[in-house]
Amino acid sequence: MPATVSAQPPEIDTPKHPLHALTTYELTYYRRRLENALAFLDKQDPVPSIRADLQAALDRVIAEQDDRARIVTNA
Repeated sequence: MPATVSAQPPEIDTPKHPLHALTTYELTYYRRRLENALAFLDKQDPVPSIRADLQAALDRVIAEQDDRARIVTNA
């Protein structure tokens, strides 16, 4: 029996806390989920409009990670 391929992007639950309150692990996990969903959406034709929202969320995660890295290097 062939495997069924889902045409739906993976679900991404919005974190229960603001980005600054997430642990490093939670932030990394959220980033990975966003990147996987974006990669999936980029393969769709046409690309769904939700992609822009996910990209904005990923940009915020990357900014938070950059801020944390800057704090560590300046400590």
